[in-house]
Amino acid sequence: MVDLGRPRDRYGRPLRRGADPDTAYPGVPDRTFVSASDAWHEALAYVERGLPFHAHEVFEQRWRCAPQDERALWQALAQWGAALTHDARGNATGARRVAERARSGLDAETIVEPVDATTVTASLSRLLTDLA
Repeated sequence: MVDLGRPRDRYGRPLRRGADPDTAYPGVPDRTFVSASDAWHEALAYVERGLPFHAHEVFEQRWRCAPQDERALWQALAQWGAALTHDARGNATGARRVAERARSGLDAETIVEPVDATTVTASLSRLLTDLA
């Protein structure tokens, strides 16, 4: 698991010191490589389960190990996860700013299999509409 220093809640926020460790939410597996297919399917499953911080972490792992020509895509996907995380935490301003960066970072020419840009852009559009 990715060691973030302190136990975290389901949205990635550190638990207060002395909190019951059983209330911590498991993180994502710690790894230096994750394939595009594994990253997409795993992160999408996290999003569908209401765990956007975990999706962000998986996309960020792929961003770090992706070929140079794919990095902008994985960064935009990590920003999508971050925008959803900010929204889940009640930070509308942060959610809007990061969602706008994610949307502007999605370039149809850089989409790789099996990433479904329609799913991401629809989610970002809904989020930005809800935050307007």
